[in-house]
Amino acid sequence: MEKELKKTALYEACVKAGAKMIDFHGWLLPVQYEGIIAEHKAVRENAGMFDVSHMGQVFFEGPDAYKFLQSVATNNFKLEEGRGAYAHVLNDKGGIIDDIIAFCLTPEKFLVVVNSATRQKDYNWFKQKAEGRNVKVIDASDDFSMLALQGPKALDYLEELDKNIKELKRFHIKEVDLFGQSAYITRTGYTGEDGVEIMGSHAQINKLFEWCLAHGFKACGLGARDVLRLEAGYLLSGSDMDERRNPYEASCGWVVKLNKEEDFTAKKIMAEVKANGVKQKLTGFVLTAPGIAREGCAIFKDGKQIGSLTSATFSPLFKAIGCGYVPADLQEGESVEIEIRGRKVAAKAVKMPFYKNKV
Repeated sequence: MEKELKKTALYEACVKAGAKMIDFHGWLLPVQYEGIIAEHKAVRENAGMFDVSHMGQVFFEGPDAYKFLQSVATNNFKLEEGRGAYAHVLNDKGGIIDDIIAFCLTPEKFLVVVNSATRQKDYNWFKQKAEGRNVKVIDASDDFSMLALQGPKALDYLEELDKNIKELKRFHIKEVDLFGQSAYITRTGYTGEDGVEIMGSHAQINKLFEWCLAHGFKACGLGARDVLRLEAGYLLSGSDMDERRNPYEASCGWVVKLNKEEDFTAKKIMAEVKANGVKQKLTGFVLTAPGIAREGCAIFKDGKQIGSLTSATFSPLFKAIGCGYVPADLQEGESVEIEIRGRKVAAKAVKMPFYKNKV
């Protein structure tokens, strides 16, 4: 018997707005509305809106909340209310369980935003690591819906709802009154553009969805989001990173803070990896001949396969782009070939991100 797909609280609103729905890690989510190129353009030039209610929200609460977060994530978090940071959660061997963003709400309460595909795995891992610690791990994901509002004009439009929204710093969070109820706004996103992500009750976020449609935002789907995030060099959990890879292989060594006082899972292993280097590294590629590569396409150098693409797409800005794990000594600008449906197409290695905005 097939497992029934989950629906976000915004499902009906998305369908009403013209969404074409697909299965994404067990969720029915919009892949597109008007079309991927139009939605990509809206985010890069104006403002786009994404239903990301499938994401998870986990709270760490208690006297040991801060130290516990420091022990299960690679970055060095600051005990400063409102401040957040991106980090990786590693298994005992240094493999990436998930990437997260965690925010300090109070000295004894942190909000951790996790990926939907690994939400249960993350929660189980946190619970295991929390044994014997004075901290509660609470999975509140089912209580929240979430909208990502992204683009150069997103904050301009949102000033009508919150006149102080532009004062919120990057990777910070604040609790606000939204339509008569409390909600969280974070200055984060997955597109490479400025914007926010807003978490609140299902009724609140449904109301916000309708408000945004009437105030300059274009509804956008997973198709455009995947192009935008790859252009910006953001990793996709389960494809560009998983428990078989460590942060240094994933070109995210910057997120591993070996000098922080607190010990964290696999810290010793990460120190050894940094000292010894990696054999493979996630690298970007741009096709230099006609063709559109896809995830799984083989990468060749001098007639020998050296890797496969973990992500690939057509970018309106850069044409055919992708990334994959190849030998770490492959240099920027080197020529390779990518096999597309049995045909080898010329490409070159490039430094990621492909696109970088000043946000």
